[in-house]
Amino acid sequence: MLDIRVIRDHPSAVQERLKARGGDHWQRVDEVLACDEERRLAETGKQQLQSSRKNLSKQIGLNKGRGEDTAALENEVRAINEQIARLDLAAEGAAARQADLLLNLPNLPHEGCPLGMDECANPVVREWGEKPDIAVPKDHVELAFQHGLIDWDGGIRVAGSGFVVYRGKGARLERALINFLLDTQTANGYEEVNVPHLVKRECMEGTGQLPKFEDDMYGTDVGEDGRNRLFLAPTAEVPVTNLYRDTILAECDLPVKMVGYTPCFRREAGSAGRDNKGIIRMHQFDKVELVQIVHPDSGFEVLEQLTGHAESILRQLGLHYRVIELCTGDIGFSSAKTYDIEVWAPGHGKYLEVSSCSCFTDYQARRMRLRFKDADGKNRFPYTLNGSGTALPRLYVALLEQCQQADGSIRIPPVLVPYFGESMLSRP
Repeated sequence: MLDIRVIRDHPSAVQERLKARGGDHWQRVDEVLACDEERRLAETGKQQLQSSRKNLSKQIGLNKGRGEDTAALENEVRAINEQIARLDLAAEGAAARQADLLLNLPNLPHEGCPLGMDECANPVVREWGEKPDIAVPKDHVELAFQHGLIDWDGGIRVAGSGFVVYRGKGARLERALINFLLDTQTANGYEEVNVPHLVKRECMEGTGQLPKFEDDMYGTDVGEDGRNRLFLAPTAEVPVTNLYRDTILAECDLPVKMVGYTPCFRREAGSAGRDNKGIIRMHQFDKVELVQIVHPDSGFEVLEQLTGHAESILRQLGLHYRVIELCTGDIGFSSAKTYDIEVWAPGHGKYLEVSSCSCFTDYQARRMRLRFKDADGKNRFPYTLNGSGTALPRLYVALLEQCQQADGSIRIPPVLVPYFGESMLSRP
């Protein structure tokens, strides 16, 4: 969440950065400040009353020692206790409203982010490789059907639309990709972690999925308050980053670099009308996620490195891709700066996002109460970053479509052959 001190000291600047995102989030800043003022006034009044009560208590003790009547003074103390109780409730109420408002405020976009209201304003940063020369490219649906790689009917039969079954060499190719991704990123210095696929509500709040995106999530274990207490992980970012929730690291522990594979579960409640062909947009999909926790001084420099680690996957596979930087109106809720890596899918005639690499500044760390102790012994909030290293099944789609051959076979990239065991999916 945003630092209340920054909002308090620079409200106009905060509002301007939020305006760049579009929407009305900037209007909530005044509400946050009003709650903050109410809370601080209540706490100041409480402290003053506590001081008065302390003095009265001393006077009562002295008077009793001299045998004097203390009834009036004791009545004053009781009245003060009642006032303190009322101020406690007022302070707690204001603090709760302020916390709720802060949880619903997005991060401030980095000042260097391109200005714009939607994806049309996202500039292309760089491209790598060339689009393959395929006279009449088939899409991955036709290719997967011809080679018997994916069973759509089986997925629907078992779980409904938005789910598939990989079969035979299709399942082996998915597993080969996951193992290749993990091995590549551990070679890049990331510690592999195998995490639970269920996460607590506070973990979802910590990384910013809640409360804004609850309708897109699969929740379970409903509590007495009617809210879900557990969720199927929408991305490995949630369990991996939250491994350090409520902890204080030593400065020498930084950076923390982790990579984890999980299946990801999303209802995609807001995706009506978007491209749902084949396996491009699924309710369950596999992803290998990169997470870093770093010193604030190096956050945006590390973002460039992390993005390079995600790009290295596509380069080794020989797949043409481009990198775009998200503008202020398209950047994610918790992010301050984001690069999207889009891989070319010739069968669809367009680029597909296969990785999103972001620096969240200290936004997630504040929500998770993740800190580090600096050289002066002061507790500070680190920066968190993550990126897909990379996501499936869109990588799967691009591989099938870019590696298809004129005779209907599919070439397996050389780096993947040791994992898959064959260099070619032969013509069906």
